[in-house]
Amino acid sequence: MLAQLGLSPDSETVYQAMVKNPHASAKELATELGWSTERVTGALDGLGRLSLIRPSEDGPGRRLVSPEVALGRLLSQQEAELLRQQQRFVASRLAVARLVTEYGESRSPASHEDARRLEGVDAIHSCIEELTHACETEIAVFSPGSTPATRYLKALTPLHIDALDRGVSVFHICLESIRNSTSALARVRGLAGRGGQVRTVPHLPTPLAIYDRRAALVPVDPEASEPTAVLLHCTGTVAALQALFDQTWTHATPLHADQRRDEDGLSGQERAVLELLAQGHTDEVVARKLGVSVRTSRRITADVMARLGARSRFQAGALAISRGWISDLL
Repeated sequence: MLAQLGLSPDSETVYQAMVKNPHASAKELATELGWSTERVTGALDGLGRLSLIRPSEDGPGRRLVSPEVALGRLLSQQEAELLRQQQRFVASRLAVARLVTEYGESRSPASHEDARRLEGVDAIHSCIEELTHACETEIAVFSPGSTPATRYLKALTPLHIDALDRGVSVFHICLESIRNSTSALARVRGLAGRGGQVRTVPHLPTPLAIYDRRAALVPVDPEASEPTAVLLHCTGTVAALQALFDQTWTHATPLHADQRRDEDGLSGQERAVLELLAQGHTDEVVARKLGVSVRTSRRITADVMARLGARSRFQAGALAISRGWISDLL
């Protein structure tokens, strides 16, 4: 109880005993407490340093200073220190507020418009930190592949864990290929373990992060070597992106669920490969969109072509459409 005033547990115990028996000697206190005389003497030394007891003028012992005087003085010292701390805190708060104001004034006027362009990883990271810190209800993320644009998404996990701890809902949609990456799977499982919701799909159109259904962050070009993103506040655009996310979430597979084949016997990745082939994408592009190696992409392509009896990639796409395995994209 008196630790905040600087008393150790032993000193507090001895002090309470002396309050009841102010004239007790060290030996008598040791007997009463069942301690060694050395332990009591050490506690008395601590009380002496705090001026709670003083040497007796009537003999070799110590006398108890009036608790009202001694403890009142310690309380006054503590109150003064708390006041100094409060003053330092107020000064720090004012300094932070001033820096925030100066930072806001230094930002481009475009930052208040419906769209703001962000150049480079640092600018994108700073924006993500601000958006996550200000988020109140939910964060929704498309996390596809390993394109240059996804470099900034790797910084999301610790920020999103902090958001989850604040009660913000976090939704991640990742590629199914993440299930084959030990490190990536561990990262999203860690997020799920803290309350985040994670689902997977065969492929995603672009990296995307939406905050409170009011702001969206998307890359200008997912394939560009130097990441450039756009922060969108336009209500209609953000609503459209949120609708895309919600629709994708509905058809995505929960992280803990087993992957299954559909009524045509196709896995999610196989159907995605057929759709991408029908769009005319190369093996390299297909691999990148699925988050797999080119070798894996070619193996999947060869498997579905064999099942279709197709002799070319174009024929595979045409046969898949004719059999109703994928929709006619034209």
